[in-house]
Amino acid sequence: QVQLVESGGGLVQPGGSLRLSCAASRSMIRMGWYRQADGKQREFVATITALSTTAYADSVKGRFTISRDNAKNTVTLQMNSLKPEDTAVYYCNAELWGAAYWGQGTQVTVSS
Repeated sequence: QVQLVESGGGLVQPGGSLRLSCAASRSMIRMGWYRQADGKQREFVATITALSTTAYADSVKGRFTISRDNAKNTVTLQMNSLKPEDTAVYYCNAELWGAAYWGQGTQVTVSS
């Protein structure tokens, strides 16, 4: 059983920054982040492979940066220039041999 433990999140003003981290209980092929705002479907944010190939949603390109530490089985999402529309519960996601795993979610609120 794979466990994903998230940390970070919180309340920040528009234009501010936050960092989310996720630690997996073992090495994973692909790790990433999704988010779900109130009343909306969960959506893709960013992903990174074990070889550090990255992909981003258009809405966060240039503002968010995903990185990983393979030695520690962690993935980090650095979020800059945050906007109110970034407000959501952010979920860590990881894949291993076709199986997907999810963290418990962490709230990010962007508000003045």
